Amino acid sequence: MPLVTIVALCHNHARFLAMALDSVAAQTYPNLDVWLVDDASTDGSPAILRDYAARYPGWHLLLLPDNVGNCRAFNQALRRSQSDFVIDFATDDVLLPTRVTRQVAFMQAQGARCGVAYHDCELIDEQGQHVRFHFRRDAHGQPVHPRPASGGVFADVLSRYFISTPTMMMRRTMLTALGGYDEALAYEDFDLWVRAAHDWEFGFQDEVLTQKRLHPQSMSRKAYRPGDPYVASTIRVCEKALALCRTPAELAALATRLRWELRQAVRFRRGPEARKLYHLLRQTGQRRLTDYALGALAAVF
Repeated sequence: MPLVTIVALCHNHARFLAMALDSVAAQTYPNLDVWLVDDASTDGSPAILRDYAARYPGWHLLLLPDNVGNCRAFNQALRRSQSDFVIDFATDDVLLPTRVTRQVAFMQAQGARCGVAYHDCELIDEQGQHVRFHFRRDAHGQPVHPRPASGGVFADVLSRYFISTPTMMMRRTMLTALGGYDEALAYEDFDLWVRAAHDWEFGFQDEVLTQKRLHPQSMSRKAYRPGDPYVASTIRVCEKALALCRTPAELAALATRLRWELRQAVRFRRGPEARKLYHLLRQTGQRRLTDYALGALAAVF
């Protein structure tokens, strides 16, 4: 039975911690390696984590004295752990009881080239109430267009957002080959998808096995606003992606992403970022007539 590491990452999640950690303890899968990682919380989270570590002696506790961000905090636990599969679990989310059991079975069925498995999830509000599902479904319960991608998804992850990050299970051999998360970035998922999908397959499991909590402070609500800590990382990932593109289809997919990011930068008058994005768009060789207007606007901010 494969060993599964759950890296439970916490930063000021005190009001959600009990529900999150109880969901780990309730997993039907018995062979778990649980790491409780606190990234210098200031809201009482460390005391709750200590209590759970005492309650479950097999769990590991890692209290970081300084806030180092998700990428570095995750890597610290990853390097200390040993397992076949890894879940990056934010402690404001919830794992449904059969999550690990079902996902391990799926990963094993996909074969060794499947580096990432992901699935649908239920989005919940701060009170834990249902909001919607990640994938819009038709009257028969089937995900509607665009259908979640499986297999070689490099062009897909370049062009559009479709994976709910909390649903992922990752193969350790893949994470080792990639060197874990890039600690120079402010967030991890887009970069991981790009680097992983270039050489590994992804598998979509048509089940709801996770609850993802929505926050007013979510990354999407900060994007390109003043003080946004993520935009520089997005540009860096796009630079990496450009270096990995080999075909016209891949370049066109990246151009779709760059075009969307460029519109956001222009909309919020982020001149330096808009100019960098336009420069990358030019390098893809995929500019459209409307892109020239965006480039002109970027030049005047």
